Amino acid sequence: MKLQDFDYHLPRGLVAQEPSFPRDSSRLLVLYREDGNMEHRRFSELLHFLKKGDVVVLNNTKVIPARLKGKKRKTEGRAQILLLERKKETLWSCLLKPARRLRVGAEIYFPGTKLKAVVLGRNGENQHLIEFEPSEGLKEIITQIGEVPLPPYIKREKGPTSEDVDAYQTVYAKHEGAVAAPTAGLHFTSSLLKEVRKRAIDVVEITLHTGWASFKSLDKPEIEENEIPREYFCISPSAALRINEARKRGGRVVAIGTTTTRALETRAVRSGEVSPGEGWTSLFIYPGYKFRVVDVLITNLHMPRSSLFLLVAAFVGRERLMAAYEEAIENHYRFLSFGDAMLIT
Repeated sequence: MKLQDFDYHLPRGLVAQEPSFPRDSSRLLVLYREDGNMEHRRFSELLHFLKKGDVVVLNNTKVIPARLKGKKRKTEGRAQILLLERKKETLWSCLLKPARRLRVGAEIYFPGTKLKAVVLGRNGENQHLIEFEPSEGLKEIITQIGEVPLPPYIKREKGPTSEDVDAYQTVYAKHEGAVAAPTAGLHFTSSLLKEVRKRAIDVVEITLHTGWASFKSLDKPEIEENEIPREYFCISPSAALRINEARKRGGRVVAIGTTTTRALETRAVRSGEVSPGEGWTSLFIYPGYKFRVVDVLITNLHMPRSSLFLLVAAFVGRERLMAAYEEAIENHYRFLSFGDAMLIT
């Protein structure tokens, strides 16, 4: 299967630069899998498409200030670290910039602090291992100097604003570890979630720390030859039980986002039930995949040729997804992280 078959032209002007306010005022493109019909709604109208007995599954990961800007010890040149995965207390896998000029042994320091990062070497494709020194107060210093890791297509002349720090976090974020927001969840307000629960619709939280897998580009022309980096997930026994009980009652599993979907499908068993567990997943979902748990998907509008776009294509079919994106472009929907949403049912 060719990656080029999942390409489309995304006009630059449709890439959202600011979030919707209030969050649930964003637009919602509803797509019906059975016949390909579409509706144009607002996210605040979500309750029209949920049914009594459904279970809504959220990813409660919390974005960390993963982008650190420092200076190279020898040259005083600028250096940037994007934290990806903590290996040990002071040891991280990361992306470095400029990667070619930061060789083994290079030191990056952060003005105004006692913190430094030492480059230990490569850690697979494009990634590096760094060690922070000293370990004392490391989390507090990173919180102090780190920036919310907005995607590069969201332009900020002076870096993320205080408004961005709040906007790039779901209202139900709890467990720190993500380096990218689970963006489908950004549309929810606390009041909307309260209304969902009032309708006898269960709301369950699981965790998948959104990482490099969510924004790493696919570089091989044959889809099947690509792999995505691993991401940590946790589905508690109580969360799995509530999801499985909803399915037994005839309710639908409504996954909020591709990260939630990947976690659920990672722990799916043949019967369609979810098994509790935690660990790492590199599940790469693309057309041909048979979903075992997820019945309804809420997601944002994604980059062409991306693993996220392929997951949605697997859920609804390539032709219907391409038609929906054409509809979204014609109607000036806002795309990507701060953009509008789709509901696929």
